[in-house]
Amino acid sequence: MTAHPAGAPRFEGSYLGADDRISAQAIMECKICWTSYDPAEGDDYRQVLPGTPFTALPEDWTCPTCDAPKAQFMVREDPGSQDALDATYIAEKTAALTADFREIWNAKMRDVPLCNKALSVEAVGFILQDGRPLGVLVAPWFMNLILLPAEGEDWSDLTPGAQEVIGFPSGEYEFIHNTREMVGGYKACSLFSPMSDFTSQMQAVEVARAVMTELFKEENREETDRTAEIRETRKAELAAAEAAAAETADIPAEPSRRAVISAGLAGVEEAPSGE
Repeated sequence: MTAHPAGAPRFEGSYLGADDRISAQAIMECKICWTSYDPAEGDDYRQVLPGTPFTALPEDWTCPTCDAPKAQFMVREDPGSQDALDATYIAEKTAALTADFREIWNAKMRDVPLCNKALSVEAVGFILQDGRPLGVLVAPWFMNLILLPAEGEDWSDLTPGAQEVIGFPSGEYEFIHNTREMVGGYKACSLFSPMSDFTSQMQAVEVARAVMTELFKEENREETDRTAEIRETRKAELAAAEAAAAETADIPAEPSRRAVISAGLAGVEEAPSGE
C-alpha cells in the first residue's frame, strides 16, 4: 500500500475515465485502499509483466489488495502526460535562459553601477503560450517579458535588434529579437530597467507574477493602448531631438532609451549584456 504525507492529495484525477488522457507511464491508485499500480513493476499477483501500461490491463483485472475493479483506479501521477512533458520542456528552456544571464551577470554586469545587487537572475511564471514558453526574466539590471520558441521551432536566424509587436488579451507589446549561445533565439519585451526601485528578490518576483496575471486580462487593453500611444509619441520626439543635436554638434547621437533599458537584449553592441 502507498503511504501519503499528511494533507497531501491522494489523486490527480482519472479524466472521467478517458484512457486517451493517460500515458503508458501513468501510475494509478485504488481509491478504496490506496494500492498503486506502477507499469514499471507490473503485477506479480495477476502475472502482469513489468512495462504493461494500466490501459493494457485485462478488463477483468482487479486491485490485488481489495479486488476493486479498474474503474476504481485514479491517476496518482503521470510523468508521460502532456502536462508533465510541457513542464519538462519549460524547465529545460528556462534553465538555459537563467544560466545564460547568470553568466552575463558574473562576467560583465556585477560591477556596473546601475545593477541592483539585492537581486538575482530568476525565471518567473513561465507557461506555454501557443506552445511557446512565455514568462518573466528577473535580473539585477532588468525585468523583461521573454518569449521562447516552441519545441521543434528554430529561432536561431532571428536578427538581433529587430522589433516585433505581439498581441495579448491586455494589448499589443513590442518585443526585441536576440540570440544567445545557450538560449538560442528569443524575444524580449522590456518591463523595468534599471531595477533600483526593488528592495528584494521577493518583491521583484511578486511583481513579475503580477505581470503574468495582468497580461491576460482584457480589461487592461484600454490603458495599455493609451500608454503605447504616449510612448510612441515620446520616442518620436526623442529621436527627432537626438537627430537635431547630432547634426548641430556634428557628433554621433547618444544611445537611444531603448538601447539603455534593454540591457543588451536588443543586441546593441555597446550594452555589456548583449553578446
